[in-house]
Amino acid sequence: LSPDEDGICSGRYFSESGLVGLLEQAAELFSTGGLYETVNEVYKIVIPILEAHRDFRKLALTHSKLQKAFDSIINKVLGQKRMFGTYFRVGFYGSKFGDLDEQEFVYKEPAITKLPEISHRLEGFYGQCFGEDAVEVIKDSAPVDKRKLDPSKAYIQITFVEPYFDEYEMKDRVTYFEKNFNICRFMYTTPFTMDGRPRGELSEQYKRNTILTTMHAFPYIKTRINVIQREEFILTPIEVAIEDMRKKTQELTAATNQEPPDAKMLQMVLQGSVGATVNQGPLEVAQVFLAEIPADPKLYRHHNKLRLCFKEFIMR
Repeated sequence: LSPDEDGICSGRYFSESGLVGLLEQAAELFSTGGLYETVNEVYKIVIPILEAHRDFRKLALTHSKLQKAFDSIINKVLGQKRMFGTYFRVGFYGSKFGDLDEQEFVYKEPAITKLPEISHRLEGFYGQCFGEDAVEVIKDSAPVDKRKLDPSKAYIQITFVEPYFDEYEMKDRVTYFEKNFNICRFMYTTPFTMDGRPRGELSEQYKRNTILTTMHAFPYIKTRINVIQREEFILTPIEVAIEDMRKKTQELTAATNQEPPDAKMLQMVLQGSVGATVNQGPLEVAQVFLAEIPADPKLYRHHNKLRLCFKEFIMR
């Protein structure tokens, strides 16, 4: 819409009642899409207009719709987990892609989508464009070296990514909805060792955390958004161990605080954390990193952090 277009500002939507009508339609669509929290934000604009017009009939209807939205939130919180979406980073490599060559996107897919599903779909789609033999999916998430790629082929690299937040952001993102709405940063991890293998012993296992920032925030009118920034952080073996122990502690905390209590879930978490047959579990982590005080003074801080992680894990 352009304000310079003749008659555009005199249309039926460019009025107070037109605005209310559009907002009410938006609220209905948000409710249908399961974004009940946004329904409240939309009606915050509508209600003062209705109050100014003393339109009590519409106010009563609006508040009944708000009650329905809040009831839906309560039922979803108490019941099953809400399904907002699953995210994948997709990279395109090869001259066949034209302007898409070396471009990265984050794709939003339905919440139950698995990596093989989106891989099969994209491989099939671009196979129809370039020929089935000309398209290849890169199976790992390691950095792509274009010198090793066949210039006659089109390569697609697909990686599962999760929404990423800084610690200070988590203070304002308390609910499951807040952790899945208005998100533009995503993270994926790539395990590696210094000799080129993806996995090794605890003492030689490094991890690369890659954080991607998209041009717009999800949810968006499109289901894929360009990546405009990439940051990488390398974690040393003891930092990887600290991260794993924190994750195990969070899983244990969530399992013990679950309402109503779920004995099976707690049993699974405990077996995965402290079972005698678990490889690279907390016991082995302690034996590898805490058996002796590190010789390198730079590792003292990490050594102490890992000790505190174990203390918190045991207290749970």
